[in-house]
Formats: sequence, C-alpha cells, structure tokens
Amino acid sequence: MSVEATGPAAPSFESRVHGSLLGGALGDSLGYAVEFDSVAAIRARFGADGLTSFGQLDDGPHFSDDTQMTLYTVDGLVEALEWANDGVAADEIACLWLAYLRWLATQDVAVSSAAPTPQPRWIDAQDVLRHRRAPGNACLSGLASGAMGTVARPVNPDSKGCGTVMRSAPFGLVPHIPREAVYKLSSDAASLTHGHPSARLSAAAFGLLIHNIVGGSDVRSAAIEALGYVNAVPTKAPELPERLEAALRLSEASNPLGPEELTTALGEGWIAEEALAVGLYAVLATSGSEPADHFRNAIAVAINHSGDSDSTGSIAGNILGAYYGDACLPVEWLEALDAPEAAVVRGMADRLLAVTTG
Repeated sequence: MSVEATGPAAPSFESRVHGSLLGGALGDSLGYAVEFDSVAAIRARFGADGLTSFGQLDDGPHFSDDTQMTLYTVDGLVEALEWANDGVAADEIACLWLAYLRWLATQDVAVSSAAPTPQPRWIDAQDVLRHRRAPGNACLSGLASGAMGTVARPVNPDSKGCGTVMRSAPFGLVPHIPREAVYKLSSDAASLTHGHPSARLSAAAFGLLIHNIVGGSDVRSAAIEALGYVNAVPTKAPELPERLEAALRLSEASNPLGPEELTTALGEGWIAEEALAVGLYAVLATSGSEPADHFRNAIAVAINHSGDSDSTGSIAGNILGAYYGDACLPVEWLEALDAPEAAVVRGMADRLLAVTTG
C-alpha cells in the first residue's frame, strides 16, 4: 500500500482537523523523548529499531513547544475568525502575534516593554501548556524583542530554524480560503520570529501542503503542488526546493533510507526546509495495511535519527492526520498521551471547528 497510490474513503473535515492536531501532538511527544540524542544513543537505549512506541518510555509522554505553538497558532486564527464572524475586520497577523506573545508568557521570558499586553483567552488558563520544553531560541528572542516582525522589517533576519514550520499546519486547516491566503498567512506569521526567506517559504509550503490534502489531494500531489506554488513566488530560497525535491525522489526508491542516510540526504531537521523534507519523506516512504500502521511506521522514521526528532515527528503526524483523519491515530498512543494535554488539543480543534463550520 502506498499513501499516494491508494487512499481511504475521504474523512470528514472535522476528522481531518482533529487528526492533524492530535497526530502532530503524538509525533511531537514521541520525538521529544529523543530530540537531542544521536541515532547511536537511541539504539543503545531502545534497541536496533529505535523508539517505536510510548510503551518503551519509562516516563509518560509530553508534547513540546512544537505542539504548544501549533495550538497558539490555532488560537490566533480562531480570534481573527471570531472577529470576522461578528462582522468586524481584524488583522490576522496581529492576532497571531498576540497569541504568540501569550505563548511566550508561558515560558517565563521577559518581554520588552514595547510589546502590547494581550488579553487572556481560554488557552492561557490551561496549566498543561505552562511548561518550558526546549523552545527555539529564535522564537523566544523574536517575540521578546517587542517588535512585530514583518517581511520588510524582519526580526532574526538570518534565522531559518524549524520553529516556523512546526507550528504552521493550522494555516492549512482553515476551510474556504484560497491558497493565496494560506501562503500569505503562513509566510507572514513566520516573519514574526524568523526573517530568513527559507523559514518563511518552508512554513508556507507546509501550510499549503496541509491545505491541499484537506482539499482532497493525496500527499505526493499535495507536496508537488505546494512546491510549485512557492517556487513561483518572487521570494526565492533555493535550499527549499532542493530538499523537497530530494524527499520526493528518495521516497520512491525501493530501498528506504536508514537514519544515517536520511540525515545525510535531507538534513537533521534543525532548520526549516530540512524539517519539512524529513517529515514529508517519512510519510511518503512508509505504508501500512491500516492507517494506524502507516502512522506508526512513518513516525518511527521521522524520529529515529540524529536530529530534531520532535519537530520532524510533529510534521509527519500533522500530515498523516490531515490525510487519513483521526482514524490513523493509534488507540494505544492516544491513551498514553497525558490526558490533560490530549484534552487541550481536542479543545483547540473544537474551537477552530466552531468558528469555521458552526
């Protein structure tokens, strides 16, 4: 079975939203357990196949800043849509900036007095989000500066860390908007913390990938279309198409890449285009007799390498959840996820659905 050749009956939009957000949280949580470990250390700890299930962990799983920021992305979009539903025009990027500033407050980071003071929302009262789990330096410093980064006035102009990509799946989960809007939202939101073109375009490519999948495309076609779109915009980041084209090509090979070959070919995932390429490769190079088997197999490839395992695991989980819906999420993995953490993911999914579908 191949994800691009044979697909399931189309899941509902509601199932795709829950699947993508929960799938990302599961991939993030498993990957976070080995985020800073070399593949040699992972094998020494978990055996030749590496970490493949939550049952191998001594402590309960927890998601990292990747899922935290993804949920705050959802909240920024929800606030903008709430205003729109009330007939009031809102600046979507300003809403996202305020949401990210509220996330920053959960990390106990001092913020410049130049920054506005956002009004609290439901998500801010969820204690399970108030943990510091290896947040990206550019996300912290860009927000703490108090400046609202834009393409014209970038913060961290040379940074292309994966902190833009790992939080951008929700842009593809907003229905009834054109791909031009998905591109602009995800690219401009990336500029709030990262100024390098590859950081912005990688986030846009990921948002468009999810958008295309939700619209009914298979994963490979969705990726090709997203890549074609970002290649056509005036801003260029040649490293992004190089990595994504390699991921697409290598995923068709009869012999899958081992962890060492994976990072040599696509990178370790610490920077934006590498994280997206590794997550995409993991999805396209694996399969399963059932959607949950494909999910397990893909996450195993996405996290068992010497690199940013939680981000690459999160991206792979977002993709598969958007494609299959929540039917692909292994029941035993959902049961292993910390109950309050799972509840806040579901809560934010429901809030997004409430303002988009009623």
